[in-house]
Amino acid sequence: MGDEGVLSNDAQRQWIEHALRKSEERFRQVIESAPNAMVMVNDRGLIEMINTQTERVFGYSRSELLGQPVEILVPTRFSGHHPTLRASFFSQPQSRPMGAGRDLYGLRKDGSEFPVEIGLNPIETEEGTMVLSAIVDISDRKQKEEKIQQALKEKDILLAEIHHRVKNNLQIIDSLLDLQSSRIYDAQVLSMLRDSQTRIRSMALIHQTLYQSKNFAQVDFANFLDSLAPTLISSYGVDPSHIALSIHTIDVHLPISAAIPCGLIVNELISNAIKHGFPNGRTGDIHIQLVNESPTEVSLSVSDDGIGLPADLDVNSTETLGLQLVVLLTEQLGGALSIQKANPTCFSLRFPSTK
Repeated sequence: MGDEGVLSNDAQRQWIEHALRKSEERFRQVIESAPNAMVMVNDRGLIEMINTQTERVFGYSRSELLGQPVEILVPTRFSGHHPTLRASFFSQPQSRPMGAGRDLYGLRKDGSEFPVEIGLNPIETEEGTMVLSAIVDISDRKQKEEKIQQALKEKDILLAEIHHRVKNNLQIIDSLLDLQSSRIYDAQVLSMLRDSQTRIRSMALIHQTLYQSKNFAQVDFANFLDSLAPTLISSYGVDPSHIALSIHTIDVHLPISAAIPCGLIVNELISNAIKHGFPNGRTGDIHIQLVNESPTEVSLSVSDDGIGLPADLDVNSTETLGLQLVVLLTEQLGGALSIQKANPTCFSLRFPSTK
């Protein structure tokens, strides 16, 4: 049998060497044409290969970098720890980003630093394992991020100032009503003025809560209710030993579009309970509960163990301004209101938290 179809050992070796050289050349071409700076380093930390983009990014010529410790490209404040980090990579070589969660910087020939992202990839060669680093200059991105952060900071300052001024203006209105009330002797008119003041204070408290928070998009309603309750008790001259107010909330945050009508509803319901639920020195409890029923729905209930509502009361046709406001504000929230008139009296409201 002839051996025309079988390569000789020499021919086979030459073919393998040719294939290896061709593969190496393709590898070098890929590295050379890469849009990122590419630096290959051996296990001693010496630079074995770079591409043209590395020369552009770092300002060195190829001859200045080949054979040099890779720490030449690392800022001095980090270069002392770099050999340890490099040794750690070579002990368990795997493709991964370098310094995940940390800010990384490169060092140019002129001594200037710039922010970078680095991807590490182990490469097996005849000389052993090497690491190929893909280095991206992210200076433009960092500058844009800093501009965005500055813009956000300025926006937060502006929003804080707006909430502060709205709160101050509402307090001025409250003070004007207070002055006006000193000249009024009609008990019914005084009661109406006092109710208006509590509504204004409720809105002012929401803006105060936002002004003091770090999130101007969401009102921390637990903080708001903790401030509102003693304010209402004080406004109506209630002895805290006669009417106890308890609040239960679990991490409820509302956008201001929902927080203001919800705050006014709570204000009306507590005020109504204080004024009408406990006549002739009767003692009892008022309980407020606000919880997230789901990621998109909130449940509010205000209940008391007072004398209860009239059996024939129809909140949709009542002439009481407070209850009219509750119905209108519930519609504004896109919510549903249910009422238990006694034992205990309970107003329950469900509404979307993302409205």
